[in-house]
Amino acid sequence: MQFLIAGASGFLGRAWTESLRAQGHRVVTLVRRDPSGPDESRWDPSAGRLDTSLVESADVVANLAGAGLVHVPWNESYRRTFLESRTTTTRTLAEAVAASQRRPSFLAQNGISGYGDRGATTITEHSPTDAEGFMADVTRQWEEAAAPAVDAGVRVAVMRTAVVLSKRGGALKTMLPAFKAGVAGPLGPGTQYFATISLTDWLGAATYLAHSDGASGAYNLTGPEPSTNAQFTEQLAQALHRPAKIRVPSFALRNPLVGPIGGEVLASQRIEPQRLLDEGFAFAHNDIHDRITDALR
Repeated sequence: MQFLIAGASGFLGRAWTESLRAQGHRVVTLVRRDPSGPDESRWDPSAGRLDTSLVESADVVANLAGAGLVHVPWNESYRRTFLESRTTTTRTLAEAVAASQRRPSFLAQNGISGYGDRGATTITEHSPTDAEGFMADVTRQWEEAAAPAVDAGVRVAVMRTAVVLSKRGGALKTMLPAFKAGVAGPLGPGTQYFATISLTDWLGAATYLAHSDGASGAYNLTGPEPSTNAQFTEQLAQALHRPAKIRVPSFALRNPLVGPIGGEVLASQRIEPQRLLDEGFAFAHNDIHDRITDALR
């Protein structure tokens, strides 16, 4: 198969591109600088410019682009950048796919913030995404940006992705120095459910959605056995053979300087990947122990 991927320079994009190429697929990546080879193509999503011949030749177009959540300072300018880096790229690709003759499938990355804080209630793809707040608004606008492709009858799969665990990047890479130094601990009360998925399973799920002609709509890309933040903290500390007793108080996480990440980690989200399970997708790492073991390899 031939893939056209935006956001391939990020943590997930790099890993997926490597995985797809190792499986023998052709991957062309969209970049905003001068291309360094035939497998790169320059685009300007803010101006709606890209080489449409690449869309015509692709079997799957995927958008993984988006500015990082960890950033200082979190001001109005960066909030706008954070939102538009997701919506503009998604809309540009959705419009290109909708206008193409071949109509490749479209995979759109997304988040889980729209579900909000649900306590111990189980969340599936059928749960409402009507939460309030900046991050919830981002996920809704991000998903709505794929509408041109949906309206044109293109197969669109939206990947509502939890925290992807790997020492190679993402949230875990940021956390590891504190855990290795023995100065980490639960975030806030620790009783809140903390949705995670191993990188191995995320790659498998994304590839499954790319190959499955009947897969459309929203999918939760999360591990099948939810765990709390305290359970995550305990398992990671045990794996590293370090203590993790220094609890981070909720008020510190709600500091505006931290940005929306504080509220995200305090929200309880007991999310299950119901659609993937119903369709027979086999997870390699079901519980938090296995996910952390895989992440630290």
